[in-house]
Amino acid sequence: MKAALHTKYNKTDIALEIREIATPELAPNQVRVRVKTAGVNPLDNMITRGQVKMIVPYKMPQVAGNELVGVIEAVGADVKGFQIGDRVFARLPLDQIGAFAEEVAVDQDALAKVPEYLSDVEAAAIPLTALTVMQALELMDVKPGKTIFISGGTGGLGGMAIPIAKAKGLTVITNGNGSGEERVKALGADQFIDYKKEDYANVVSDVDYVIDTLGRQETEKQMKILKKGGKIVSLIAMPNGDFARRMNLPKWKQIILSLAGRKFDKMAEKNGVKYYFIFVKSNGAQLQEAANILDEIKLKPSIDQVFAFENVNDALEKISRGGSRGKTVLEFK
Repeated sequence: MKAALHTKYNKTDIALEIREIATPELAPNQVRVRVKTAGVNPLDNMITRGQVKMIVPYKMPQVAGNELVGVIEAVGADVKGFQIGDRVFARLPLDQIGAFAEEVAVDQDALAKVPEYLSDVEAAAIPLTALTVMQALELMDVKPGKTIFISGGTGGLGGMAIPIAKAKGLTVITNGNGSGEERVKALGADQFIDYKKEDYANVVSDVDYVIDTLGRQETEKQMKILKKGGKIVSLIAMPNGDFARRMNLPKWKQIILSLAGRKFDKMAEKNGVKYYFIFVKSNGAQLQEAANILDEIKLKPSIDQVFAFENVNDALEKISRGGSRGKTVLEFK
């Protein structure tokens, strides 16, 4: 079968190599999936550039790709709840990535069933983003009746975070480009702030939770809008010691990341809040919960461009340039 592989760490060359490799063998708890589509993400380029080696040190060559949609072709002896012919999607386990291949062996615990209303291309935009939201909310131990601020709510993550947060019983405040106001309110946002007209820091205060999609100086600004004891999860700022411990990284990495993230821990302490950093992991149960929420409202994710699998390097180059207006997807014929 064909697969696209990271062959070496290279900060300047993100190209993958398409090779013929053996069809994956199944462990008892795995299924073999015929891949239909795969999401293409900045994370894929970060892996090639060696930017996540501190968190996951992949041994090259390594089949690339982190999220997929496909149909089950075979099931292991211990698999329960899935059968041949099921249409499934997943964020693959961190140590078992490989979505950019015609077939993949996937642990059953990483899988969820795709809602019928989603096409294969649309479904490829769901796993990483939905799980990021679910795990951020879990990390903050959100409670119904509380208030959350989601920065950049008119972007792709906001489009997923708003309905999921509403389903968890939260009051949702967000900001973004004014052209997206009607759309995010339709998703359930209770308050929208046009960033071109108002600074959220002057409008919002005493929220319980924040999902930070902006980073840089905005992370501290978002800490300041939290009430004392509030919690912020950043997707983009800096890993810290708490993150390293949660990821069960070796002690020496915990020390390094504790030093790297000390600036943000001190900011949080100064503001009387708790700071978290997140790196999304596979979790089929969480993905299924998110899928069920999205199925209720029939949310259609934004798709920017679809590439044939053979053009994977064009897709990665497009991602590296930035400016996407939705998900970039690989399609297998």
